[in-house]
Amino acid sequence: MTTELLPAGVPLGAAVIRVLPAGVVLLLISRRGPVGVWWGRVAVLGVLNIGAFNALLFVAAYRLPGGVAATLGAVQPLLVVGLAFALLGERVTRWRLGWGVAGVVGVGLIVLRGAIPVDMMGIAAGLGGAGSMAAGVVLTKRWGRPDGVGPVAFTGWQLTAGGLLLAPVAFLVEGLPPAPDVAALAGYAWLAIVGTAIAYVLWFQGVGRLPVTAVSFLALLSPVVAAVLGWVVLGQTLTPLQCLGFALALLAIAAAQLSPATARSLVHQARN
Repeated sequence: MTTELLPAGVPLGAAVIRVLPAGVVLLLISRRGPVGVWWGRVAVLGVLNIGAFNALLFVAAYRLPGGVAATLGAVQPLLVVGLAFALLGERVTRWRLGWGVAGVVGVGLIVLRGAIPVDMMGIAAGLGGAGSMAAGVVLTKRWGRPDGVGPVAFTGWQLTAGGLLLAPVAFLVEGLPPAPDVAALAGYAWLAIVGTAIAYVLWFQGVGRLPVTAVSFLALLSPVVAAVLGWVVLGQTLTPLQCLGFALALLAIAAAQLSPATARSLVHQARN
């Protein structure tokens, strides 16, 4: 949607239009706001999960080839493993570390092509975006949600906080976005409703239910889905190495949801 329908040159403005209206709508639906200590926590989570993450993501996407940006983002599971040990006391296992490296390799095989240009600001933004989201996911797991607050309200708080933080930055850097045409309106609507309001509610629901190191591997699906859509919708070709990358990335995602003992048991059952 972003590359085919939205106007070019206003990545921060597009991010604000994506997250802020969705957050306000979710707030209106839930009719609940944070109280007490949660004002500060929502501000932190809004910055890490929404505002800073989207800003750095777009900077990396504009300064680097999409494949390089996607591969930098794929280090998120490795960062989550380290942060989960530091903040949650979750034990670092060779199993998840190994599959984290395998996931990065798989995504790299899918999206990297030809020579890789070096843009240190773009690389720093890509790694910073992955680190911001990793920290946000771990803190979301550590703090949980207030009693009686559902995922709709919790997501609305973060989207609104992140969007309000990002809006003045976008205005100072880019000014007002151009008047959207019909195609851009359709793209913004899809991103705000499906790609943000619905997707983030489901994401934070999953973060609350799954181990944080396991759920972080699901982010590897983003470049995988993007490559599939490029093949199906835009007619882009897939090489044998890209197909190998698909298999490796999907295997890393699946394996990260299991313990080594469970994985061995499943392999033994399949052989029998």
